[in-house]
Amino acid sequence: MATRINRLDWSQTPLGKIDTWSQSLKSVVKTLLASSYPMILTWGTDFIQIYNDAYSQLIGEKHPAALGIDIRITLAEAWDTLGPMIETVMSTGVANLTPALLLLLERSGYREESYFSVSHAPAEDDSGQIVGMLAVCSEVTQQVLGDRRLRLLRDLSSKASATQSVEATCLDALAVIASSPMDVPFALLYLRDSDTKRLTLQGTVGIQAGEVVSPRTIELETNGKDVWSLALAANGETILIEGVDRYITILGGAFSEPVKSAIALPIASFGQTATLGVLVAGISPSRELDEGYRSFYELFAGQISILVRNAQAYEEERRRAEALAELDRAKTVFFNNVSHEFRTPLTLILGPLEDVLSSKNGSLTSTEREQLQLVHRNSLRLLKLVNTLLDFSRIEANRIEAVYEPVNLAVLTTELASVFRSTIERVGLRLIVDCPPLPEAVYVDRQMWEKIVLNLLSNAFKFTFIGQISVTLRWYTEYVELEVQDTGTGIPAAELPHLFERFYRVQGSRGRTYEGSGIGLSLVQDLIRLHGGSVRVTSKVNQGSSFIVLLPTGTAHLPSERIASGHDLPNTASVTAAFVEEARRWLPEEGEREKGKGKKDSFPLALTSRARILLADDNADMRDYLKHLLEPDYEIEAVTDGVAALAAARRQIPDLVLSDIMMPGIDGLQLLRELRSESSTREVPIILLSARAGEESRVEGLEMGADDYLIKPFSARELLARVRTNLELSRLRKDALAQQAERIQEQAARVEAEAANRMKDEFLQVLSHEIRTPLNGMLGWVKMLRQGKLNSSATTRALETIERNANAQARLVDDLLDVSCIIRGQLRLEKRAVSLISVITEAIETVKPEASAKDITINCMLDPSANSVCGDANRLQQVVWNLLSNAIKFTPSGGQVEVCLETVGTEALLQVKDTGNGIKADFLPYIFERFRQADASTTRSYGGLGLGLAIVRHLVEMHGGTVEADSPGLGLGATFGVRLPLMSISYTSEVGESISVNDDSQ
Repeated sequence: MATRINRLDWSQTPLGKIDTWSQSLKSVVKTLLASSYPMILTWGTDFIQIYNDAYSQLIGEKHPAALGIDIRITLAEAWDTLGPMIETVMSTGVANLTPALLLLLERSGYREESYFSVSHAPAEDDSGQIVGMLAVCSEVTQQVLGDRRLRLLRDLSSKASATQSVEATCLDALAVIASSPMDVPFALLYLRDSDTKRLTLQGTVGIQAGEVVSPRTIELETNGKDVWSLALAANGETILIEGVDRYITILGGAFSEPVKSAIALPIASFGQTATLGVLVAGISPSRELDEGYRSFYELFAGQISILVRNAQAYEEERRRAEALAELDRAKTVFFNNVSHEFRTPLTLILGPLEDVLSSKNGSLTSTEREQLQLVHRNSLRLLKLVNTLLDFSRIEANRIEAVYEPVNLAVLTTELASVFRSTIERVGLRLIVDCPPLPEAVYVDRQMWEKIVLNLLSNAFKFTFIGQISVTLRWYTEYVELEVQDTGTGIPAAELPHLFERFYRVQGSRGRTYEGSGIGLSLVQDLIRLHGGSVRVTSKVNQGSSFIVLLPTGTAHLPSERIASGHDLPNTASVTAAFVEEARRWLPEEGEREKGKGKKDSFPLALTSRARILLADDNADMRDYLKHLLEPDYEIEAVTDGVAALAAARRQIPDLVLSDIMMPGIDGLQLLRELRSESSTREVPIILLSARAGEESRVEGLEMGADDYLIKPFSARELLARVRTNLELSRLRKDALAQQAERIQEQAARVEAEAANRMKDEFLQVLSHEIRTPLNGMLGWVKMLRQGKLNSSATTRALETIERNANAQARLVDDLLDVSCIIRGQLRLEKRAVSLISVITEAIETVKPEASAKDITINCMLDPSANSVCGDANRLQQVVWNLLSNAIKFTPSGGQVEVCLETVGTEALLQVKDTGNGIKADFLPYIFERFRQADASTTRSYGGLGLGLAIVRHLVEMHGGTVEADSPGLGLGATFGVRLPLMSISYTSEVGESISVNDDSQ
């Protein structure tokens, strides 16, 4: 810039030639040119401008023509704003500072909205008279635009917290757009209809809906073109539309000019095939669509996408909730109707049954009476379920009719708890009832209170196997507290918040049965709430649970129209019969308990050839029925749950498993999975029994590996036929597998023999190579010695060669003898106290000549605390020597071998590390096997039979230790680690003892 100023012909300007400039002007210009901050100087009444390089970037295309001319010409479009500011500074001499000043500039071919932070200061000549203005300025356009657009996005994002309908969400988004006409002069928001074939206008900003450029609907499948290319944008493309002013006149931007372009952006669906819709937005005529402007619109469309998807999810959830509520109402009505329909035939079943069973004419045989009692028990259970469903439906429909009467709650609770005593004590549990007299009567609905107490007692008995169950009643003036506590299996903490939810079951809990509707505790909670009370539970797994009911005293909390005067307590026997009878059927039969007392851990082997069937069902009546059907033809072992079934199958493998699906502990499907995962029971045929009808349930069981699936109720003939068929198929399958196994065994024997022959041939080839190679050298030198053709130095070299090869042959023979002894289990060790440091030192001395010949350095780090072990010193030295020799063999010249000895726990760890060729990862598992080398080239290049490391492994294992090898890869060296037990006090008596070690691994 300084060069350009010097070259400019200033004589044509009012300033004249540079050498005629005043000293003040030169000084100011010099300061201006040296600054890296944008600066401009205007001088004289003609406002001649001089500026630096940094300022030239602010005026764009107007540079360099603007240098040396009147600033009023250069910035004519902005002079209405700048002129008064500059003139005021020059007339008053008072500087000013204006942050983020909006200026209209035409520096890029259009009227641009731009912002500058400007400071104007007076400039004086040599006489001190103000003759100019010095301005320091910086452009802050991007900061101002960024803050403004970020604020708009933030306002739009704040709408996300107010989730509502899609229509309201779109209107809120458009209202936010309307608040920023500088960035978004106009906008149209279209969303897809549910059929995805049409776009519907949700609202506009700056345009009236229904005009030619803002149709209310757009058919996406037609070939017609619209102004905004909505069909293309709806397919995921971002479209730039030019010439908007041809269709409609919309003023916008910082200077209210016609909008000439717009952008159509797809509203992404994130996971769905089709987009959600299209956002059409006008582009400010005061700004070009640069990267920042485009990114702003993409973020804006993305934010609208989030808002719309949230609103759609909200509406969908609301519709789902309404549908569920309607379904719930329909379900309640259905339960109410069907419960009444069930009660009529049940009454007609129970009445005649009770008459027949109570008759004493002796016309019934014992078998007939047992069968009728079975029908009676299960009819009572069905009646209990129907009554529970009826109560449930009445509560749901707010039609339950409670009558609150003053009741001696202590007496009523004691009588209800006592009816369970014989059943509870029958299995060795204690029942503790602590219900002292209360100061006054408590208002309750008697039948509801019976169901509360009986449900809680039944639940406690179901999950308690040892210990006790206690029922406690306490008076606290304002309320009465009932606590039913047990020492049962307990409830996991994560399950407690869901315990009183309808149809909720604690998964995997151990109980006397899996039976139940899953609404007992939910019903208890509903009945307690009808009394104005509450219920809570505390529990610890394997320690027990405590259910605590709080019941307000008095009548203030009860509806007055439902309060009645007290009368005598009704007989509770009819109400409790179903509860008590059901609990009794959870107990094992007397015969089963007697057998269980003397039962041993292992099931005795059957002495009969009949097929053995393992039957698992938690319903006692169903077990009795199935045993009655199957016992004439098969040996039956019946168990009450999946845990017992799995244990029985492991004790003695059954010929067939017949299992219910819904059971406590582990259910039938889990039992199936466990049996199929174990090799011993994988082939046992399994038939599942289930009350879950439908193809999906059947397919699920069969896909998990069940051989058959029966849906309750089933006929006796069908059950017997399927059991017989699956047993026969299992027998045929076993026969086929046995024949196949024989063929495979014969084939494996042939393959093993062939492999042994191949290994023998390969070993003999390697052995002959290892023997012949040194022998050829030895024989050659001997022949030359006998002929007297060698001088003294050659004779010496010949003798050294013969000695070296003879030693190699001796080592080879020793290795073969060691392997032979190991295979026969005849290798002997002389166990003594051994100094590992001495063993390592001697081995290093032995291999030093070999290492020196290859210029290999051997480094030692020996920890004295790992010195003493019990073993054979010679054999341990053989181990160290083999590892060192192996390391030197495979380490190139100039490499290193490191020997480390340290204590690790109660073991001595010896490591031999080298910088040699390394070991392939796929060969590491076989490195210690006999006769195994990485490839044929190993034998040719390095020699050996592949016995050294195999001998190392056996010798280390005979000393009670382990050996392992590791290598990062080829060319990266290898590490061999030997762990030996350090000598302890218990080894002292063994020192000097000669022992024989048999290697059973071969």
